[in-house]
Amino acid sequence: MKLLPEIELASTRPALDARPLEKRVGLIALATDHTSEVDFRRMVASERIGVYVARIPYANPTTPDNLRKMQPSLSAGAALILPDETLDAVCYSCTSASVGIGDAEIEQAIQAAKPNVPVVTPPMAGVRGLNAFGVKQISILTPYTVETSRPMAAYFAAHGFEIESVTCLGFEDDREMARIEPTSLVDLARKATHAQADALFVSCTALRAALAVPGMEEAIGRPVVTSNQASAWNCLRLCGDDTARPQFGRLMTKPLAR
Repeated sequence: MKLLPEIELASTRPALDARPLEKRVGLIALATDHTSEVDFRRMVASERIGVYVARIPYANPTTPDNLRKMQPSLSAGAALILPDETLDAVCYSCTSASVGIGDAEIEQAIQAAKPNVPVVTPPMAGVRGLNAFGVKQISILTPYTVETSRPMAAYFAAHGFEIESVTCLGFEDDREMARIEPTSLVDLARKATHAQADALFVSCTALRAALAVPGMEEAIGRPVVTSNQASAWNCLRLCGDDTARPQFGRLMTKPLAR
C-alpha cells in the first residue's frame, strides 16, 4: 500500500464572512411536527436567510394542559439553535400552546437563552397579519377539539377582534392534523366563514394550510391568515425582507406595521 503523503499546513487562512448567511431565523418545533419546518423552508429560507431548527419534546393529545407542559423546554430548545450566536428572529411553532402558555412567557423563556431576540408566536403573528388588513370581525377555523379551540377564540377577542364564528374539526393528534389534505381546507374555509366576517384565521402549525391560502381566499372572497403563513411573513419582515409572495396569499404582499 502506498504511504500517505506528509500533511502540509497551509501557510495562509482564507478570509471569513461575517456570517454564512446574512440573516438567521430560529424555529422551535414540536417533536411530532410534520409541517412547520417544511413551510419555513418553502416560505422563509433563501440564499440570504437561513432557517435553523430545534425540536422540543411533545406528546399528544392536544389538550390545553398537555400543551402547557412544553414551557419548561423552550429555553433549552432556543439554546440549541446556533449556541452563542445571535439570531434575527425566533419562532415557537405551536399556536395552541402559545395561547395556553402566553406570548410574554414564551418570549421570556426564549430570551433567557437568546437575549433580546425578537420572538414570534403563531397567534401573535396572526393578530399582526389580521391588523395588516385592518379587519375587526373574523371567523376562526381550527382542527382542534372544542376544549382547545375555546382559548383560541378568547385570545383573538382579547386582542380586539369580534369573533363572528368558530369552527373546529375535533382532532386530538397533531400528526393526524398534518394529514388533512390542503385542498379540503378550501371547502372547510367556505363553510367556516361567517357572512359578517371580514377575514378568516386558520389556526394550527400542523395544518398544511399555507398551501391552500390562495384557494381559500378565492372561495370566500376575503383575506385568509394561517398560523405558518403569518409566522413566516412576520419572520421575513423582521429580517428586512419585504418581497411580495402572493402565491402564499394576500398577507405575503403586506408590510409589517412597526
